[in-house]
Order: sequence, then C-alpha cells, then structure tokens
Amino acid sequence: MGKPTGFMEATRELPKRRLVEERVKDWNEVYLPFPEEKLKTQAARCMDCGVPFCHTGCPLGNIIPDWNDLVFRDRWHEAIDRLHLTNNFPEFTGRLCPAPCESSCVLGINEPAVTIKQIEVTIIDRAFQEGWVKPQPAAIKTGKKVAVVGSGPAGLACAQQLARVGHDVTVFERADRIGGLLRYGIPEFKMEKAVIDRRLEQMKAEGVKFVVNAHIGVTHPVVELKSNFDAIVLCGGSTAPRDLTVPGRELKGTYFAMEYLPESNHICHGDKVKDQILATGKNVVIIGGGDTGADCLGTAVRQGAKSIKQFELLPRPPGERASNNPWPQWPNIWRSSSAHEECEAREFCIQTLKLTGEQGEVKRLHGVKLKWVQNPAGGTMPEKIPDTEFTIDADLILLAMGFVGPEKNTMIAQLGVKLTDRGNVWANDDKMTSVDGVFTAGDMTRGQSLIVWAIAEGRNAAVGVDTYLMGTTTLKKSY
Repeated sequence: MGKPTGFMEATRELPKRRLVEERVKDWNEVYLPFPEEKLKTQAARCMDCGVPFCHTGCPLGNIIPDWNDLVFRDRWHEAIDRLHLTNNFPEFTGRLCPAPCESSCVLGINEPAVTIKQIEVTIIDRAFQEGWVKPQPAAIKTGKKVAVVGSGPAGLACAQQLARVGHDVTVFERADRIGGLLRYGIPEFKMEKAVIDRRLEQMKAEGVKFVVNAHIGVTHPVVELKSNFDAIVLCGGSTAPRDLTVPGRELKGTYFAMEYLPESNHICHGDKVKDQILATGKNVVIIGGGDTGADCLGTAVRQGAKSIKQFELLPRPPGERASNNPWPQWPNIWRSSSAHEECEAREFCIQTLKLTGEQGEVKRLHGVKLKWVQNPAGGTMPEKIPDTEFTIDADLILLAMGFVGPEKNTMIAQLGVKLTDRGNVWANDDKMTSVDGVFTAGDMTRGQSLIVWAIAEGRNAAVGVDTYLMGTTTLKKSY
C-alpha cells in the first residue's frame, strides 16, 4: 500500500453536510466539497490486510485496495480505469449505495472503516471533470439486436455492456425520462439528475438507443419485442408496493411513497404536475423506517410540512453490532440519514390500527405501541402493549413499507415467464428466464435490493445474453 502505517496515523473523516437551515431551502445535494489532501489521507488508511474482505462485501467485486492506493499516489487516471473495470456507474453507487464494502473492511474490525464510498465518488466525479470518461463504442458490430426493458441501474448496466461488445441495444422505459428509480424516486438532494444525464450521453455515443413513454405490455405489445429483437432482458424492478391493510386506508390523503416522490422529481425538472401531492402545511405521517421513508421525510421538510412523524414497526436498532451480528456481516445498527438530521421524526415499535377522517379525507391515525417477545419457534413476534393506544392528527399519510415484487399483470403475464415462490421472475445461472431468449436482472428477479446488486445483476445478464447470441463472450461476471 501507499502508506502501510496510514491506518494508525489518521482517523476516519467524511465531508461535512451543508447547514440544515440552508439546504432545506433547496433541492441540491447536501455534501460540501472535500479537500483532495484529506481524501488522499483517507485513502492511505487502506491497510495491507492480506485478505481484502471489501472485495467480497461488494457484489460488484470492486478492486478497492488498488484504487485507494492509486488515489494516494495521485494517479487518478489509473484509478478511474481500475474502478470502471468492475462498476459501470460509480457516480451512482458512490452517492446511493449503503457501502457493504465498508462493513466488511478489515480495519472495521476494531476501528472505523476506510471511507471507500467517498473515495469512489471522488474518483468518478474528477474523471468527468477532467474529460476522462469517453465513449467506448464497439469496434465490430454483431448485427444482433437486444431489447432491455427498464432503465434503472440493472437495465443501464446490461445495456452498456452489450453495446460495448457490438450488439444493437434499445432500452425501453415507461416513464418520460430515462433512469428508473434513479430518476423518479431518488430525491434530488441525494443525487442531482445531471449525474444521470452525463452518463446517458456516453451511452448514446456508444450506440445505445433509448425509447421513453414505452410501457411494454401496455403501449408496446410484447409480441413486437419478440419479433424485432434477438434477445430481451427484463429489468423492470420490484415496483409493486406493500399496502397498509387497515380500516380507513381508502381515505383521500393516503398515498404510496412512489406516488409522492416522483412528483417532486418532475417539479425539479421544471415540469408542471397537476394536483401535486404536497406536504405543505400538513401533519404528515410516514409509515416505514427505511431509506424510502427517509426520502419522504427530506421531501416533506423541503415542502414545509407542519409536523412529521415516521413510524417503524420494528424496534430501534442497537448502537453497535450485536453478538449475533459479527463482522464482516452487514451491521444492523442505528443509522441516521441527512433527512433525519433535518427532522428527527422516527418512532419505533408502532403499529397503525386504523385511519379516520372527515368527508372522505384522512384526518387522524390511530396506533398502538408494541413490544417484541420471543415466540415458540425461537424468533420474535410483536405484542401490543396494553393501554398505549393513541391518536394523532394526520392530513397526509405516506406508505413507505417496501415492495412485494414486480408488477405481474402486463409484460410478465404476456411473456408467461416462470415466477419464484416469492413472486419474482425466475432465472437460471445465466440470467435466462423460463422463456428462451428472454433474460432478467435486478430487483425484478432478486427482489428489492441494493443498487450495487442491481448493477452486478445487469452485468451478469449481459454475460448470459452475449453467450446466448454468440456462443462465447469476453464479458466477465461480477459474482
């Protein structure tokens, strides 16, 4: 490593966030610039650890120690080349991934882990600034045509890999802009959409075609894809939301998170949204304690909510790893996002009992506090705590309780692909579905997961497609 003693000389340091009172007035990303010298010091903390568990913590197999060392040595151009070997879109993962690589960092056994994610995003942002990210069009075209359905990270990764080995790739997206949940779901304050657009320009120059407002199975029949393309890759995501089945759910003012969040993305793009769902001046309750709930929270803060509560069914995680959650596993510990710094609204062990309202509009949420007790099978189960029922004002209720799988009544039904017991699209080791020539990747087959898994799935599907079309491939799997 560049500095074998670096991990003993420096502590973990990350960029500071902009002041809360400043950033809640806009939709810009929340982090301040981080000096290059400080970043190189952080890169120097990467140990000569012998077995770099960060490789296995990352589904993409990123060669993390190599580019940490290159940053320390001021060899930035080589660093981005090494980073791009395994990751098509480090600008996405460097902003949005929860960094399982850091959780498995060897230094993290007894010290704060190396700031892998921050080093990654700095490498790629510098590469774009310096003009090092250039199109890589295929030298020879194969004449084979591939349709990729869905333009999230899995679909984009698959499309780029296939275009670079010479296939004619068309990406179909049902929304009016490319990006999937990266575009319409992730708030601007977590990732400004210009980050997507600059990568799309590279992909267009590599020959990838993009078709928007194309809902396969609705506006575009599946039969058209089967007749016009040599292979199809399904990357439509896990977009069917988990619902709240309580009395009063039908009241106006109760929405899924993914009905609420995309509208703010449209506004940030300069679009007009008729009857926009707004938190302005309202008592907002967010049901669900994960990342999507935090995105709703930060959005509601910027819209000027009167009050905000965020309810989670499960207990608050511990401050440190529990004994049954050892390194290098992902640590189930207490975390706070930038949105929680702006408004700490979380309450744990809360169950919603019913919603009530007036004239068809929701006005109140009725809930109860829970405790989690051991069940006969050795796990835990919730019990209502007597005499803890409560009622709060609620003019806007946002359901952020996760997703239950892909939507099945259009494209999936028309193709007739096999599903797993969990309702996801089944695939073999080459990512092919039960229908010949139809492949799948990302959350549609894996279930709701991390952005790094989506990119890795897309790259692996590209390996399967290329092998299917050509009999062999030069592409490499991520895992």
